[in-house]
Amino acid sequence: MSQRYRIQFPPSDSEKLRQDEVFFTLVEDGTPQRLRFHDYDEIYKRPGLYEQLFYDRLRCNSPEKVADLLQRALQTVREPITELRVIDLGAGNGMMGEVLKREGVARLVGADIIPEARDAAYRDRSTVYDDYYVADFTDLASDVIEELKEWRLDCLTCVAALGFGDIPPKAFFRALKLLRTDGWLAFNIKESFLDHTEQTGFSRLVRELIFSKYLDVYHLELYRHRLSMEGTQLFYYALVGRLTSSIPDAFLEQHGIED
Repeated sequence: MSQRYRIQFPPSDSEKLRQDEVFFTLVEDGTPQRLRFHDYDEIYKRPGLYEQLFYDRLRCNSPEKVADLLQRALQTVREPITELRVIDLGAGNGMMGEVLKREGVARLVGADIIPEARDAAYRDRSTVYDDYYVADFTDLASDVIEELKEWRLDCLTCVAALGFGDIPPKAFFRALKLLRTDGWLAFNIKESFLDHTEQTGFSRLVRELIFSKYLDVYHLELYRHRLSMEGTQLFYYALVGRLTSSIPDAFLEQHGIED
């Protein structure tokens, strides 16, 4: 049985914080420690804490939702998920990877920027990933790029990792460039990031991709990502699409998207 932690949420009338600023208090051996939801390095060090916080308390269901839409898109074109060679970007401790593995994907490669994520994935889900890269995708070494190309990747998944500075637009774009020309893309993003008034680099990148000639969108669905600490519903979009041609290196610059 996994360890259970004492988690305390702040009062509901506490000051309004952005989603990437939200914090909780973890009490260990009687000592309270304040952690942000995005303090992944500290969260991943504690077996089961991520799951208890986001999946038990806050009812996150994004891995299941994104994987389901990907499976439905594949069924539309009558291609088996068992032939997919997936890179799971922002893989964390392997929640999305576990769902993909259960669906029977052929190859599954994890990637994250912090070593604590890989350590947690190997600790908690040792049989999920065929390999796991700790790397900054905005500045990949040439030997790492060649090694990743050897996997002949044809699907990129990215769940609960976009839009708050966790993965910069350039990193996401570079991961996309690793896919074969007709590769699949499956990810989720906060509801507001598709609003035309949202002008962050990632918001513009997603909108430009959706309306570009380089991507056919199969599913774009608004759904409940998880609950907030106050119990309100947080909505995200889940998107599954397929590349139609190679995206030029200048795509980010052409659309004024900062790295």
